[in-house]
Amino acid sequence: MASLSFTDLNVYKECRFLRKEISLLVKSHFPNTEKYKLTDQIIRSSRSITANLSEGYGRYYYKENIQFCRISRGSLSETLEHLITAFDEGYISQDQLYSFKLQIENCGKLLNGYINYLKKVANPPDES
Repeated sequence: MASLSFTDLNVYKECRFLRKEISLLVKSHFPNTEKYKLTDQIIRSSRSITANLSEGYGRYYYKENIQFCRISRGSLSETLEHLITAFDEGYISQDQLYSFKLQIENCGKLLNGYINYLKKVANPPDES
């Protein structure tokens, strides 16, 4: 049987898909003048989502993993803010913003579910 990895987590898979979609978006919709500004920020925040999921998974301690998941959740919010800025600047359409917002919300729900799972296994109820 193959060993489990963070890459097997549904939350990681969805966040990875989001990260890849954002990368495609900025390559095709953002002007060169934003290369070291908004483009860099949105790429960094979207990469932080999956990076923190993987780092937390590798810690092997539930409470540390939960903390990294919380950082990942913050990066989701930061990514949404950068997308809102891209919309406000006219780089993306309202439909694109809405589509990404739905993806981010889905990732957030999966992330919250994973955090709740980690909390339960870290503090199992008494069997009395």
